[in-house]
Amino acid sequence: MTRSEKAALAAATIRDPRWAAVCARDAAFDGRFFYSVRTSGVYCRPGCKARPARPENVAFHDSRAAAEAAGFRPCKRCKPATARAVIRYGVGSVALGSGALSWALVAEGAKGVCCLLLGDDTAALITELQQRFPKAMLVAEPGLSAIAEAQALLADPSRQPAWKLDPHGTDFQRDVWRALRRISAGRTASYAELAAMIGRPRSVRAVAQACGANPIAVAIPCHRIIGSKGAITGYRWGVARKQALLAQEARL
Repeated sequence: MTRSEKAALAAATIRDPRWAAVCARDAAFDGRFFYSVRTSGVYCRPGCKARPARPENVAFHDSRAAAEAAGFRPCKRCKPATARAVIRYGVGSVALGSGALSWALVAEGAKGVCCLLLGDDTAALITELQQRFPKAMLVAEPGLSAIAEAQALLADPSRQPAWKLDPHGTDFQRDVWRALRRISAGRTASYAELAAMIGRPRSVRAVAQACGANPIAVAIPCHRIIGSKGAITGYRWGVARKQALLAQEARL
């Protein structure tokens, strides 16, 4: 290949908007396209952590099948031939009564809603989602219908959202989360009472840790767990939010 031919190929690759995603190793584009490297004979996901290829050696493909039909084999590092779980998510502003709760991120996979995260910073919420599902393909959907349901739930925490829940955790954590859902709006329980509910009265500390690991705020109502003397204790999404949720339920 002549120098001018290499320059032309490099220029064409650099003009392609997909090249920026490859350079950034942006896993958000995984599954949307693949790229191959002529010199190594492999094809990769955009988020592959391998050493960046020279642009004149790169070609883009719409699917794994297209890359393999062109004669390329899967990269052993990013394993593009392996199917990845797809998680769709949306972020929306939320409010509880007269007090703003800022932002909510809702994520759902094939089996149902797997996250409802609360916070003041949308970038931090997305980072938390990425940390929870490092191997999944995350797809942003601004119009995700679950966002409206989350907004309604936060306005009225006593309602039952029309969701199938799919919280990811250990068997013990899921036992705790199921027990939490049996505590109705307007009621509270202590960590000791919650431990007794699952038949593990000596596991109060582990129960508290499971509440802290809850990935689905409000729908799995860990905000209804308070201290043994009635104190409003810690809440992973902020004590102020916990107080607001309990106050809102008390008014309903």
